Amino acid sequence: MKAMVLDRCVDLNRHDSPLRLANVPVPEPGEAELLVRISTCGVCHTELDEIEGRTPPPHFPVIPGHQAVGTIVAKGQKANRYPEGSRVGVGWIYSACGACSHCLSGNDNLCAEFRATGRDVDGGYAEYMKVHEDYAAAIPDSLSDIEAAPMLCAGAIGYRSLRLAQLKAGRTLGLFGFGASAHLVLHLARYIYPQSPIFVFARSSSEQDFAREIGADWAGNFDDTPPSPVDAAIDTTPVWKPILSALRLLSPGGRLVINAIRKENQDRILLADLDYPSQLWMEKEIKSVANVSRSDIEDFLPIAASAGIRPEVQTYTLDQANQALMELKNRRIRGAKVLLMNGSKTHP
Repeated sequence: MKAMVLDRCVDLNRHDSPLRLANVPVPEPGEAELLVRISTCGVCHTELDEIEGRTPPPHFPVIPGHQAVGTIVAKGQKANRYPEGSRVGVGWIYSACGACSHCLSGNDNLCAEFRATGRDVDGGYAEYMKVHEDYAAAIPDSLSDIEAAPMLCAGAIGYRSLRLAQLKAGRTLGLFGFGASAHLVLHLARYIYPQSPIFVFARSSSEQDFAREIGADWAGNFDDTPPSPVDAAIDTTPVWKPILSALRLLSPGGRLVINAIRKENQDRILLADLDYPSQLWMEKEIKSVANVSRSDIEDFLPIAASAGIRPEVQTYTLDQANQALMELKNRRIRGAKVLLMNGSKTHP
C-alpha cells in the first residue's frame, strides 16, 4: 500500500518535505482488531509537533495521521463490534490500559499507558491501517468521509475543551486562535449556547473575517479589546502570547482552557511579562487539555451530525501531505485540511 512515512524529527524551517511516499505492507489485524481501508485523513497541528520533536519521540519509522476515516475490509476472529463494510474513524487515542482509575472513569486520555495514533503506532496517512475495535468510532450516516475526518481530533478535542471551559448559558466565550479546532468549537458553542456571545481573537485579518462569516459576534487581534470581558476562554494556538491576552480579558472567576498538545518555544519569553494583579488575580483559573478520550469522539460525532455542524475543508492527495503540513506550519489555514486516498482533490 502507499503511505507517507516519517523517518526522523526535523526542523520544518529547514526541511519542507519531512515525509516520504513509500510502498509498505498492508497491516494484518490481530484477534480483536479491524483492518480499515482509509478514504480520508485529517492533517493536524500535532503532526507538526511530532515532526519537530515537541511530543514524546515517535516510533520510527512511523506513518503519521490520527483523523482517519474508512471502511472495515477485514477483522480478527474476536472482533465483533462492527460488521465488515462499516464506516469507522480513528482518532488520536489508539489504546489505553483499560484497567486504571482514569480508564474506568472514562478519562482514558489520562492513562499512563496511552498510545497515540500516528506517533506510537502507524496512523492514517496511508491506504490502510489497523486498530483495536474498541478504539474505532462509528461514523454517522449524515457525515461524509471528508466532513468526518476533522471531527475525530479538531472536533473532539474542541468538544472536550468546551466542556472543560464550564461556560454558562448567556455568558461570553472567547476563542483564541482560529484554526481547525476553533472553527468547529464556534459551531458547537452556537448550537449548545445560542444566547452566548462569542469573541474570536486571531492573528490574521482573513481568519478574523472567516470567524465573523461563520457566526462570531466580534473578531479581532490578540491585542485588541473586545466589547466586554470573556467569562470562559479556549486557546487553540501553538504559541504563548494568546495566553497573556486571554488572562487579561478573563472575567473574575473565569476559566482559560489551553487546548494544545505542545506549545512552541519561539515566544515563551513573553511569559516573563505575566502580571499578577491584572492577569492572574481574582480567582482566574487555567485548565489544560490532555489528548482526547474515546468517549469524546463517540459523544461528539452524533452531536455534530444532529446539529448540522460541518467543517470548512481544504483537500489534498496523499502525496501532497508535505504541502498540507507546510501550509499549516506557515498559518495558511481556513478550517481543516484533509488528505484523500482516492487521488482526487479540491485544493491547488
